[in-house]
Amino acid sequence: MAKQYWLMKSEPDVYSIDDLERDGSTPWEGVRNYKARNNMQAMKVGDEVLYYHSNAKPPGVAGIARVSREAYPDHFAFDQKSHYHDPKSDRESPRWFMVDIEFVAKAPRPVGLPEIKDDPKLADMELVRYGRLSVQAVKPGEFERVKKLAGLA
Repeated sequence: MAKQYWLMKSEPDVYSIDDLERDGSTPWEGVRNYKARNNMQAMKVGDEVLYYHSNAKPPGVAGIARVSREAYPDHFAFDQKSHYHDPKSDRESPRWFMVDIEFVAKAPRPVGLPEIKDDPKLADMELVRYGRLSVQAVKPGEFERVKKLAGLA
């Protein structure tokens, strides 16, 4: 199967590209949107990820990550003390999943959302059309274009 490309959003004050670089890898837990969950279930080891800082000024792509573990049940959904607890999810029939990602590179030049929206080559990106989704598919050409703009290609 061909490599796929994704965009994953995190608020930089919650977990930034610098945090991922420091840690090397992390589980991507807490996704509670069905389309985003389905996107994570479609991810394969080696798929590449645009690491996006949401709620930043401006929001934008801050680096590149790679999927290092395919989807598995998000155990926080079962933990009653967790902010991500979901009483309708159980271990026998989990509702929510997570993947692990690993650090690849920090963007020498972050690519802000206004720049992405102004680029005709990126006009069809899910980020532009459906801005709020936290885990999105990215077409190969879009991925390469953003990498180039970020100084990573």
